[in-house]
Amino acid sequence: MGTESLLVFIIIGAIAGWLAGLMVKGFGLGLVGNIAVGIVGAFIAGWLFPRLGFAIGGGILASIIHATIGAVILLVLIKLVKQA
Repeated sequence: MGTESLLVFIIIGAIAGWLAGLMVKGFGLGLVGNIAVGIVGAFIAGWLFPRLGFAIGGGILASIIHATIGAVILLVLIKLVKQA
């Protein structure tokens, strides 16, 4: 993976984590937390969406949407576990 690819990966993760934090109330994770949540969310969505037959498309905007949906799923699961 090149430097540019890694930078884009981190930026998409940060944006997705930040958006997911806005959507799921009670989560303000900071820059590193947003990046981690966005990247893990992208992996969750990348695993889940093909099994559901769901596809968004290509490009950076689609990647951000994809990672954001996965990050929201992750944050909701974390919130449910914390409440239990």
